[in-house]
Amino acid sequence: MLIQFLKDKRGIYFLASEEGDLQNIREFTHHAGLFLRDNNFERVSFESWLSLFEAFIRHTSFVEQAKLGKVVIVMDEFPYLIAHNRSIPSIFQKIWDTALKDLPVMLVLSGSSISTMETAVLGYQSPLYGRRSGQWQVEPLPYSCIHEFLPWSDEDIAKTWFVLGGIPAYLLKFQPEKSFPDNILDNILNKGAYLYSETEMLMNYEFREPANYMIIFKALASGCTTLSDICSSTGLDKSMVSKYLDVLCRLHIIKDEVPVTAPAGFRRRHYRITDPYLMFWFRFVYPNRIDIEAGRSLAVLQRILLSFPSYCGHMFELLTEECIRNRVILADRSFSVTGRWWYKESEIDYVCLNDSTREAVFIECKWSDLKYRDAITILHDLETKAKGVIWHNGDRVDSYCLVGRNVEDKDRLLDAGYLCYDLADLSSHEASALDAL
Repeated sequence: MLIQFLKDKRGIYFLASEEGDLQNIREFTHHAGLFLRDNNFERVSFESWLSLFEAFIRHTSFVEQAKLGKVVIVMDEFPYLIAHNRSIPSIFQKIWDTALKDLPVMLVLSGSSISTMETAVLGYQSPLYGRRSGQWQVEPLPYSCIHEFLPWSDEDIAKTWFVLGGIPAYLLKFQPEKSFPDNILDNILNKGAYLYSETEMLMNYEFREPANYMIIFKALASGCTTLSDICSSTGLDKSMVSKYLDVLCRLHIIKDEVPVTAPAGFRRRHYRITDPYLMFWFRFVYPNRIDIEAGRSLAVLQRILLSFPSYCGHMFELLTEECIRNRVILADRSFSVTGRWWYKESEIDYVCLNDSTREAVFIECKWSDLKYRDAITILHDLETKAKGVIWHNGDRVDSYCLVGRNVEDKDRLLDAGYLCYDLADLSSHEASALDAL
């Protein structure tokens, strides 16, 4: 993405390595020399990052380029530099303040380690804090993009999202000519496969105590949603679990939720994994690693396929949320707050509220092929549950929405005043969503 961004701009793209300052300075000097069109620049041995940047901006070619407009300098995988030199943030603070700040330069610092970027680069205690003009966390591709990778049926595309989410590197591992189950067997339930080891590598890369985080993820994936349930499942101290959950929420790996109508200060939060790949891995791969390592992957796959429909039901709720956020469905409506709702034994999959117009949309998600009679029964039950939602009661406009895998007679439901969508609606939003990125 950053390389694409640079295509029509003057600038340098530099991918840092884990080889330490000396080698990285040499590599950056090479790219700087190419940008300056000066072979001699590469032959200079710079003792520090600061001396390198000072020489770079004094070069006559840079001065001429800067007169034409902003020069972009991309430092990708910046956390690799920090891992080998903890003073790198203060070094680049000095580079920015003394060399680059008053020049037509855009300095882009990026990295795949969320924890390092959040703390060492963007954190309040970072020397670089307050110097950024903007920040952007790159999100996974929208659901509507997956058909660009895999020309499969709507149902198999949805199942793929339930397993991989919208991470391009993961989607590229699945092979279109193979079936969905075979791709899981070959690319996830194979001890030599990239997607089999990816999670443990991420845990080791992001966290200082990966083992504790992994058992918390396992608890979340098995259905533990409250702090007390997670503590009971893991055997970890409540204060420790609370700290870990706060970290995971801050890194946007899990989500903490309260009922959509809960007042400020509501404390009985629910937690859930929002990344489909991590959810699948900890639900199905982590508990079965012994069998996978022993070559019994086919038996693991058969167990997964038996319980996969219930897993799809949970993930279908997350997919519906994404499609609402991305305005794939309910695109003609605006909302001030959205989220799940629950009270005692009653629960609604998703609720969208507009404080200005006092409109409420109550949504039920069903990973099922629904006949008209089934759909009407679900919607009537939804109307009953919605009466328990305390929000502008008696002075609001309610709508009821059903999102199913496949819904028969959708037009008939629409004529009856309901909102209704199925996989065909979720998949046909854009001819090519990738073009919009």
